[in-house]
Amino acid sequence: MELPELKYNEAGLIPCIVQDARTREVLMMAWMSEESLALTLERGETVFWSRSRQELWHKGATSGNVQHVEEIRYDCDADTLLALVHPAGPACHTGAVSCFYRTLS
Repeated sequence: MELPELKYNEAGLIPCIVQDARTREVLMMAWMSEESLALTLERGETVFWSRSRQELWHKGATSGNVQHVEEIRYDCDADTLLALVHPAGPACHTGAVSCFYRTLS
């Protein structure tokens, strides 16, 4: 599969919004590198780049809360990804279904 020409930032990363494929709820946002995107496509489960640990991060590898990828889309500017997934558990490390559980207003 040939990948489109995606626009990575100066650190070689691209933001990826993760959305539940069934409910369409936004679950999280994480960063992907070219390598993590290739691994995601190969494995069918999300793999991200951890900026804090400076290493690949297979979502759910330790918690079991993997995200099975149904489809990955990219936006009109080719600088943001959208992963439609079937989550095996909560997306947030706090145990919340979505990382977006707090409100500003």
